[in-house]
Amino acid sequence: MTTLLVKNADILVTMNESRQEIPGGAILAEDNRIVWVGPTSNLDRWLAEQRPDLHRNGIDTVINAAGCVLLPGLVNCHHHLYQTLTRTIGTGDGKILFDWLKFLYPIWAELTPEAVYVSAKVGITELVMSGCTTVADHLYLYPNGSKIDDEIRAAQEVGVRFHPTRGSISLGESQDGLPPDRVCDSEPDIIKDCIRAIETFHDPEPLSMLRIGVAPCSPFSVTTDLMRESAELARQYPLVNLHTHLAETKDEDRFCLEMFGKRPIDYAESVNWAGEDVWFAHMVHPSSGDVDWLARTQSGVCHCPSSNMILASGIAPVREMVDKGVRVALGVDGSASNDGNHMLGEARQAMLLQRVGWPGFESRADRFTAREALELATLGGARVLRRNDIGVLQPGMAADFVAFRVDDLPHAGGLADPVASLLTCAPGQVWLSVINGRPVVEDGHFLPFELPPLIETHNRISRQMMTRAGVL
Repeated sequence: MTTLLVKNADILVTMNESRQEIPGGAILAEDNRIVWVGPTSNLDRWLAEQRPDLHRNGIDTVINAAGCVLLPGLVNCHHHLYQTLTRTIGTGDGKILFDWLKFLYPIWAELTPEAVYVSAKVGITELVMSGCTTVADHLYLYPNGSKIDDEIRAAQEVGVRFHPTRGSISLGESQDGLPPDRVCDSEPDIIKDCIRAIETFHDPEPLSMLRIGVAPCSPFSVTTDLMRESAELARQYPLVNLHTHLAETKDEDRFCLEMFGKRPIDYAESVNWAGEDVWFAHMVHPSSGDVDWLARTQSGVCHCPSSNMILASGIAPVREMVDKGVRVALGVDGSASNDGNHMLGEARQAMLLQRVGWPGFESRADRFTAREALELATLGGARVLRRNDIGVLQPGMAADFVAFRVDDLPHAGGLADPVASLLTCAPGQVWLSVINGRPVVEDGHFLPFELPPLIETHNRISRQMMTRAGVL
């Protein structure tokens, strides 16, 4: 049994039911659970009354978080980690989604098991340094012997709480799909490997560090049969979620109407993709009726503002979705359509983009607050992933929490509202990250392993892939 105390935080943001914020806050963890949260000044009395063993023997590790805002670890609900290998390709030139995908598929066809492993390790590390403690990834390409196992190994070496989804592509160009045939897999093989991944790795228990999802890539890259079979398969196992891209662009609207005779949401409903076990990435172009359907069915949404901006996909009506009770989370999306992995920065983009507004709505600075954006990045992500053990700092929850400095140069003068300053000022790197009760970042330093050798290996693999694909 080990104990960890973080004390004297300028503000501790609990995200509990009353959204309590505690000046001079402290948090005490025992092994991988939180056992106490409150003002630092109250800790000694609580220990004397409730835990005389700790009061007498002392706490193993004590960290002074003065000058920091302490909050739940951020939750990234949509990513393509392998795309760290192809950052800036097409995004600098301004390609839109379908053109960008067609340009990149031949490069991604060069992925190997080592490439999947190393890229995941790079992307997850970058996410952790931005305050992320839980990562959901969507890996839908498996060329040259690659497996979901490769990115799981990377996540375990970093120490992050991981929700990898076994994605799939089966509808190639020869069947009027978008991807080239050579990156597609047969549907029987896809289902077989989904079963293998779930039965090998999925852990539905509380405080689980690893849960598998099932994730056909999109309506334009898999068949209707695979969408239905994936839903049936996932629902045979506890807490196996379903994930896909939906309503990301106007092109997708046109594709679904031409291919299925239905708009994206209607198509999702027709293949039984609705409910609390489902979450959709993007949801940029729902109608008001679609938003009502999302709320009524309790289907989740992951908003990816930076990716939607870079690919000119549009502005998702997050304000309307939140107001109508839709479960909404945040994601950085692929590292080749962002081109970064900064969760705190993504929360800032979400806040700003909703203030700008979306088609048919005027711009308003009061449309979305900093705290609402932080809630999407913490509690919102936990809800979308069906986790009742993360996203909130209170006793019994997982010991996943992060601290950002607010006494540094970028936050100078932000004393009036240190919590809001995390987003209104330039988003910083995390100063402290504790995942499952274990410090992963301390005093701004990443602890699990050295970064330069990883970056060097990653860039070597990236160059090799692009050379084989004829890009370099």
